[in-house]
Amino acid sequence: MTNSARPSTRARLADVAREAGVSAATVDRVLHGRTGVKAHTVEHVHAVVRRLDYRPDPAATRLARARRYSLCFVLPSGSNSFVALLAEQLHGLRHWLAEERTSARVELVDVFAPQTLARHLAGLRGRHDAVVVMALDDPQVRAAIDDLAGAGTLVVTLVSDVPTSRRAHYVGIDNVAAGRTAGNLLGRFVGTGREGRVGIVLGSHALRDHAERLFGFQQVLAAEHPRLRLLAPIEGHDDSAETQPLVARLLKRERELVALYSIGAGNRGIRAALDTSGRGREIVWICHELTPHARRDLLDGVAAAVINQDAGHEVRSAIRVALAHLSGERLVAEQERIRIDIFVKDNLP
Repeated sequence: MTNSARPSTRARLADVAREAGVSAATVDRVLHGRTGVKAHTVEHVHAVVRRLDYRPDPAATRLARARRYSLCFVLPSGSNSFVALLAEQLHGLRHWLAEERTSARVELVDVFAPQTLARHLAGLRGRHDAVVVMALDDPQVRAAIDDLAGAGTLVVTLVSDVPTSRRAHYVGIDNVAAGRTAGNLLGRFVGTGREGRVGIVLGSHALRDHAERLFGFQQVLAAEHPRLRLLAPIEGHDDSAETQPLVARLLKRERELVALYSIGAGNRGIRAALDTSGRGREIVWICHELTPHARRDLLDGVAAAVINQDAGHEVRSAIRVALAHLSGERLVAEQERIRIDIFVKDNLP
């Protein structure tokens, strides 16, 4: 009995070079996008790579790499507890990063000021192999990302995307789905048939994750809970001190308020305003990110539910994505999918 299914062997760089009729050095230059190779040769080598299904051996790539990769995480400045979790997770990976011959640092910047963020990104050109950024979806920021990519710096967006830019990858949840989930939960907690008004607090309309969550939330409320009337969103710039007086005025003004949806951060300000008003247990409050403060809000019965994205998974995924793009390794899409978690006080981890 003959076995026609011969075990396949992984194609090597030398196999690609032999098949393409060029040197191994030329193949390496093509795969890493370096200059000095004629256009028709580049096209021919890529065709051979596809035909042989060539993939760099990750172990060999790491061993052969003579220099370290440098990553920079550009995160929002301020009092955002979820950002603090991201930075904490990155710090906890320092030993793994050292094994990967990679260094990573965090730089904090006011992401709500597009000119400031764009200027900061421009200053990173030539300083790092990859930049991971929580970015405002603004023309100045898009241009800065494009300039970074054009200068050879890999850009990965984290949590909030800038999809029309030249960023290489987005790491984060499906924010429209997250907003729809919030709408579904809020409607169920308020109760079918109950009338009232719903307050919305976000960081900024210009943050794409916040705009997409708002869109999904509005979709569900309009279609499934028409008796709940949405108020104009409040922009608190993810800052608790700025958010607290805004929500306090809302609670004082809107006596028919039955629910609050907090799209971004600033939840300590919302909790303080609810406590001061004495309405914390009568208003259904849905918020995002399981920070230590949100955990306490759930346990105290003030927050009804928290929609979460795992900070550790996001940081690890951003690093894996960046290193895969830089080294030519293959990504496992399912591994990099960030799930939407829902927590109430009874299922806290």
